[in-house]
Amino acid sequence: MAATQFDYYQTLEVSRDADGSMLKSAYRKLAMKYHPDRNPGDAEAEAKFKACNEAYECLKDPQKRAAYDRYGHEAFTQGMNGGGGFGGGQGGQGDFGDIGDIFETIFGSAFGGAGASRQRQRRGADLRYDMQVTLEEAFDGKSTEIEIEVSQSCDTCDGSGATPGTGERQCNLCHGRGAVRAKQGLFVVERPCPTCGGRGAVIEDPCGDCRGEGRVDRAQTLEVDIPPGVDTGTRIRLSGKGEAGQRGSPPGDLYIFIHVKDHAVFEREGTTLAARIPVSFTTAALGGSVKIPDLDGSTNEVDIPAGIQSGKQLRVRGAGMPVLQGRGRGDLVVEIKVETPTKLSRRQKEILEEFRETETGDECPESKGFFSKIKDVFGT
Repeated sequence: MAATQFDYYQTLEVSRDADGSMLKSAYRKLAMKYHPDRNPGDAEAEAKFKACNEAYECLKDPQKRAAYDRYGHEAFTQGMNGGGGFGGGQGGQGDFGDIGDIFETIFGSAFGGAGASRQRQRRGADLRYDMQVTLEEAFDGKSTEIEIEVSQSCDTCDGSGATPGTGERQCNLCHGRGAVRAKQGLFVVERPCPTCGGRGAVIEDPCGDCRGEGRVDRAQTLEVDIPPGVDTGTRIRLSGKGEAGQRGSPPGDLYIFIHVKDHAVFEREGTTLAARIPVSFTTAALGGSVKIPDLDGSTNEVDIPAGIQSGKQLRVRGAGMPVLQGRGRGDLVVEIKVETPTKLSRRQKEILEEFRETETGDECPESKGFFSKIKDVFGT
C-alpha cells in the first residue's frame, strides 16, 4: 500500500466509527463519481479515484484498519517506532499487535500459525440479511427466495484479479513470504504483509472489471428454508453464500436473521402462545365455553368454569408453537377478561334489578370480604 499522507476517512467522506456497510456505500459512490471512464483526461479525478481505492483497501480490512487507527500511515512503513527489520532484508513492519500477537508468534505451530491467520484474513466477509415472517409462517415454516447484492467471483479474470493472459509477481516487501516481522520488546512478531495481504505476490496488471480484487458485486437469488418454530433472533446460516474472497479465496457465509411480526390475536413467549379473551359476565357467572382458532387450522374449545374472574388464566396443553428442530408444541394460555355490558334493553335491566334485590352478599365473596375489612379498619 502506498505511503500517502491523506486521511483515509476524509477521503471516503465517512466518520471514524463508520461500519463496513457505510464504508462500502461511500466507496461505491465516490468510485463511480471519479472513475476514469467517466472523467477521460481528468488527472485530478484519476488521482481521487486512486486515493479512494487505497483508502477503501485499507479500511475494509479489520486488521489493517486497526493498525491505521492506531498508528496512521506509519503502520505501513518500514521501521515504525524504531522497531527495525528482522529476517534478512525482509523489512520491518512495526508494532501492529498486542499480547495476542506475541502468543501467536511463540505458539504459532500449535494454534495454526501465521499461515492460518492469513487464510482467515483472505476469506470473504460474512453477510447479514434480516427477514420478517408472520406468526403463521413461523408456525408452519416455509421456503422462500431472497435477492441480495453480493460480491461474487469475477467472470472476466475467473477470480484471479489479473487481466487475462497476465499473472502475479513476487511482492517486493515480503519477498514472497507473505509475512513481515517486527521487534516487540524481547519478541519478534510476525504479521501478514500489508502490501500483498499475505499472498506473497502482487498483481502487475489488475483486471479492469474487478480492479484486481477477483470479485464483483452483482445480484444473486437464493432459496431459504425457514423451519417451523423459528422466533425473533433465530439465525439461519447459508454456508459459502457471503462475500467472495479476494482472488479466489473462500467465500464467507450469509446469516438470515428472523424477525416475527406481531400478531392480532396471539402474543408469544418462546413456545407459549397467549391470548386475552373477553367473555360476557353471564358466561363468567354461569360457565360456558369459547372457541379459539389454532394456527394449524383447527379450533381449540376452551371450557369456562362458572364463577371465573377477570385475570384468571386457563392453559391448553400442546396448542402453542412448535419446538424448533424438535418434537411437540408448547401451550396456549388464555387469560379471561370479564366484560360488563354497556348497552342493556329495558327487559335486561328489569331482570338485573330483580337479581340485585335478591343478592345477599354471598354471591361475591371477594367483594364482601373487602368491604368487611373497610368496616373493621375505619368503623364505617
